[in-house]
Amino acid sequence: MEDILEIYHMPYDSEYPVVCMDESCKQMIGEVRELIPCALGRPARIDDEYVRNGVAEIFMEVEPLVCKRHVAVTERRTRKDWALHIKEILDERYRDAIKVRFLIDNLNTHSVASLYETFEPMDARRLAERLYIHYPPKHGSCLDMAEIEHSVLKGKCLDRRIPDMSSMQAHLAAWEKDRNNTVKKTVWQFATPDARINLKCLYPNLQVLLGTIMGSTKCILYLYIKHVLKKCF
Repeated sequence: MEDILEIYHMPYDSEYPVVCMDESCKQMIGEVRELIPCALGRPARIDDEYVRNGVAEIFMEVEPLVCKRHVAVTERRTRKDWALHIKEILDERYRDAIKVRFLIDNLNTHSVASLYETFEPMDARRLAERLYIHYPPKHGSCLDMAEIEHSVLKGKCLDRRIPDMSSMQAHLAAWEKDRNNTVKKTVWQFATPDARINLKCLYPNLQVLLGTIMGSTKCILYLYIKHVLKKCF
């Protein structure tokens, strides 16, 4: 946890940028009947009946220090999809960076192994050497700034029926352009000293730990003395 918090307070370095990533899915829903648009004194009318057109997988990518984000959408969430997305990030958007510090959830697809399953070993190794992956603690994905952007995306863009993949891509591209043009910044105020106070329960209790160690030591010493005395008598 402290590793993540310290990274957020590091100065900007274009050769070692910090990029937060997150994934989510969105059900694509089409209309069965054509909606009736709004008119004077009457809101738009949408039929409750709908048709499901599959699920879109959304990759959110955020560089908080420069207020830049990118959204990609695929038809599935596999190791190959994640590896192709990483290759696109490293070879296109961050091709001049020496290493990219990634903050991502510890999912089964988010590992260097995905690169080797997708690309030739030489290419996979080249990509892996430019990755510096940081995982948030278990049940601590809220420390990933990309989740904040995902929340904004769901409230501003995905709060409606989107029928197909092409419409989904158009909506996401428009949202991304607007967020980047307006330079929306995430104000992160939670630091390591705050964590040591507010999340004290997550840290080990050294007094209890020391008492346990001392108790174990006394027990071992007692058994050893008992064994020696038994041999002597």
